[in-house]
Amino acid sequence: MALFGTAVAAALFAGNNQGTVTLYWPPYRVDVSLNLVLLVLALAFVTLHLALRALSGLFSIPLQAKRWRLLQKERAIHTALLDAALHLVAGRFVRARKAAELVVTLEESVRAGDENVVQAARLRTLSHLLAAESAHALQDRTVRDQHFQLALEHTHLRAAQDARDGVHMRAARWAFDDRDPGAAMQWLDQLPQGTARRTIALRLRFKVARQAGKARMALDASRLLTKHRAFSEVAGAGIARGLVLEMIRSAHDPAQLQREWDHLDPAEQRIPEVALEAAERCLALGGDVAVSRLWVHPLWQAMSQRLDALSPALRLRLIRVLEKGFAVAAGAPDAAWLARIESLQLSNPADPVLQYLAGVMCARLELWGKAQQLLRQSLSMLKDKELKRDAWRALAELAEQRQDTAAAAQAYKEAAKA
Repeated sequence: MALFGTAVAAALFAGNNQGTVTLYWPPYRVDVSLNLVLLVLALAFVTLHLALRALSGLFSIPLQAKRWRLLQKERAIHTALLDAALHLVAGRFVRARKAAELVVTLEESVRAGDENVVQAARLRTLSHLLAAESAHALQDRTVRDQHFQLALEHTHLRAAQDARDGVHMRAARWAFDDRDPGAAMQWLDQLPQGTARRTIALRLRFKVARQAGKARMALDASRLLTKHRAFSEVAGAGIARGLVLEMIRSAHDPAQLQREWDHLDPAEQRIPEVALEAAERCLALGGDVAVSRLWVHPLWQAMSQRLDALSPALRLRLIRVLEKGFAVAAGAPDAAWLARIESLQLSNPADPVLQYLAGVMCARLELWGKAQQLLRQSLSMLKDKELKRDAWRALAELAEQRQDTAAAAQAYKEAAKA
C-alpha cells in the first residue's frame, strides 16, 4: 500500500509537471526539467550524507579502538572481582587474595592510561577489602592491615563513602577474631546510629560485649536483637536471664547491686531466678533486708495466689532468702510480712516448708512455744536434708533457751544425722 501510494503521488506530480529550471551562464542558457533538478538534488544530498558518515566513521576509529580496549580491561576487572568473591566463599583464600590484587593492578593500569573505570573508588575499596578478608583467613595480619588501610583511605572519597560502614564492621569482626574486644568496640562505636542498630551490627556488638565481660552492654544488645526478631522470644528470654544473673553476681557492694537492678526491665525483675539471685546477693553483701524482701515480694504474691506457681526448688530458695533476712540483726519481720506468712501457712497447713518458715519467724519474734510446735510439725514431712538439719538446729537452740540440755543434745544429734 505504501509503494502504491508513492507511485500514484509520483505519477500525479511528475507525470504532468511541465515546470522547468533555467540556468543562465553567459553566453549560455540551459533549460532543465524540474523533475530532473529535484532528482539530482536528492541524489546529491544522499551522496553528501553518505560521504560525511564515511569520514566520521574513519576519524572515529581511534576513539572506538580506545573504547574497545577500555571495555576489555573493564571486563577483565569484573572477571577478576567475581573470581575473588567466589574463591573467598569457596575457601580458596590464596586465590581470592591474588584475584583481588589483580583487580587493583588492572584498575591502576587503566588510571595510568588517563582513563577511568565506572565506580572506580568503590571498586578499589571492595578489592582491598576482599584481599584483606582473604589475608585474615590466612592469619596474615601484616597483609590484612595493609589492604585494610588502603580500603579505609578510599572510603574517605565521596564516591565510596557508602562503603565506610562495611569497612568498619569488618575491622570490628577481625578485632573480635583476634580476641581484642577493646579495639572491636572502638570500631563499632564509630558506626552511625542507624547502622549500629542493624541486626548484623547488633549481633557483633553482643559477641564483643560477651567477650569483654560487659554483661550490661550484652543485655542491651540482646534486647534489641529480640525486638528485631533475630532471637526468638524463648531464646531471647533465656539469654537475657543468663546475662542478668551474671550482672547481679558481679556486683561488689549494695549500691552497685541496686544500680544493676534499676537497669533491668520490669519483666526481667519478675523472673523468679533473677529476683531470688538479687535478694541472695543483697543479703550476702550486707545490704538492706527490706530491699531484698521487696524484690521477692512479687514471687510471694504469685505463690499466695497459687502454691505451685513456683517450682519446689524456687520455693525452697524463697524460703531461704526470707530465713536469712530473719537471721540479720535488723531483719525482724514487720507486720505486713508477719501477716503474709501466717495467712499463707494457715491456708496450707500441710505444707512443711511454710511450717518451717513460720517456725523460724516465730523464733525470731521470741515466740518460743509456737516456734517449737511448728518446727516439730514440719520435721516429719520435710524432704530437703538441709532444711531438716536446720529445723533440728533451730529446735536445739530453742531447747538451750529453755536450758533443756538433754533436749538440745538430742536435737543436735538429729541435726548431725540429717
